[in-house]
Amino acid sequence: MPDPTAPLEVTFLGTGTSQGVPMIGCPCDICASTDPHDKRLRSSVLLRWPQDGTTIIIDTGPDFRYQMLREKVDRLDAVLLTHSHKDHIAGLDDVRAFNFLQRKRMPVYCTAETEEALRREFAYAFKKPSYPGVPQIDLHLIGNAAFEAAGKSFIPIRTLHAGMEVFGFRTGNFAYITDANEIPEKELGKLRNLDILVLNALRQESHISHFTLEEAVRIGQQTGAKRVYFTHISHQMGLHAEINAQLPENTALAHDGLRL
Repeated sequence: MPDPTAPLEVTFLGTGTSQGVPMIGCPCDICASTDPHDKRLRSSVLLRWPQDGTTIIIDTGPDFRYQMLREKVDRLDAVLLTHSHKDHIAGLDDVRAFNFLQRKRMPVYCTAETEEALRREFAYAFKKPSYPGVPQIDLHLIGNAAFEAAGKSFIPIRTLHAGMEVFGFRTGNFAYITDANEIPEKELGKLRNLDILVLNALRQESHISHFTLEEAVRIGQQTGAKRVYFTHISHQMGLHAEINAQLPENTALAHDGLRL
């Protein structure tokens, strides 16, 4: 059985919204900032258990290849996908490198809706007979029940993204939720007794499909998590240093490269 108390290292590969920060063609102060904390790739986190080296990624967005190179990742045991939007799946083709390095197929855990998108967007990877060099992917369907990936236990957290079902994930005392503007009451119970909670917080003004910073702060406090970090941040949030200085104790904007 997996050990739920095993130490976990979390690296924020990207903390930006679907267009990243800076945004193409934008002259605003945030996009023009020279502070590296204001440079945000598309959102993703890398989970690593130092005890045995197991490494799992949540979401493979358009920046997946660069994120793997930047963090010098040479092992990847599984991929968890939160949902089917392009800024969360577009880089999946680059698991080919790990297929080659590890001489095995890549387990990918996702919902049926996300599987449908993968088979459409990466149709060449699933055709028979297989074309040489395509990504070798084994799809594992998940629902709203606990599952194991690469020997590690995960609890899905069902959230809503303007009505679209998006799954967050909890492992041990860490939970990660992106692209949501609603967490059903019964799902909030899965967020008790956390050391670290990561929530999406797009900006300060209201949005149709994402939590605002104020909403995310309130949910973090409601769960009682010891530390709360915010991700999937747009250029409309404001400067990283200025916003962080205004946040309640034990809460912070995450930034690319942050390791917990």
